[in-house]
Amino acid sequence: MFTTISQWSYQLMAPIMDIANATRSTPIVFAMLLGVVGTLAPCQLTGNISAMTLYGNRSLQKRVPWTYVWLFVLGKIVAFTFLGLLVWILGREIQQELPVYFPWLRKFMGPLLIVSGLLLTGVIRVRWSFSMFGSSEHVSKQGKVGAFLMGFLFSLAFCPTMFVLFFGTLMPFALSSAYGYAFPSLFAIGTALPVIILTLIISYLGLSGALLKKSRKIGRNVQITAGLFMILIGIYDSFLYWM
Repeated sequence: MFTTISQWSYQLMAPIMDIANATRSTPIVFAMLLGVVGTLAPCQLTGNISAMTLYGNRSLQKRVPWTYVWLFVLGKIVAFTFLGLLVWILGREIQQELPVYFPWLRKFMGPLLIVSGLLLTGVIRVRWSFSMFGSSEHVSKQGKVGAFLMGFLFSLAFCPTMFVLFFGTLMPFALSSAYGYAFPSLFAIGTALPVIILTLIISYLGLSGALLKKSRKIGRNVQITAGLFMILIGIYDSFLYWM
């Protein structure tokens, strides 16, 4: 199953990778485009779709949650910068040890998405909630922390494709550049572009809070649909990495 998904992913990534390789003479652009290529890796695809579902749903129901979106992006930047600094400081030998830990973290993501979906649909109800989307004032601070952790954890949940892109392509390039320390952050921004673009589209089209203006019932139905979609993504992700 994973092999099949990876093959489809490689086919989608190939044209963008060709464009990225053509920009090697402009390292900053190359680093960011590698991140864009990474959005199509199986492990990043589910993470970005989940974030788009969460924040797209909130944007349509209330207002564009830019604070949460940027914290999600910041989580990615911190994660990739941390990994980049490890390689930068400790050398390439550390890359041989990191793959031992990534698969276990990756397997944790599917169940997390399922629980998030169950919270969105209302199947699981808790008085205190560690919310990733900050649905009320009471959980606003937890929502911000959750948005950051969502970006951070999904970035650390590497699959083989992302490992090759980040450690096999980006970091050797970064180590040969005087300002390569900035490349992991640019790579992280590239991986978050789908979430940023969707949020920008909703904002530009004036759809922020559109469902709330029409009907709370419609908004609730959309939230349930988003929750069900999250559950399906979680089941798919769990099946992909546990089977």
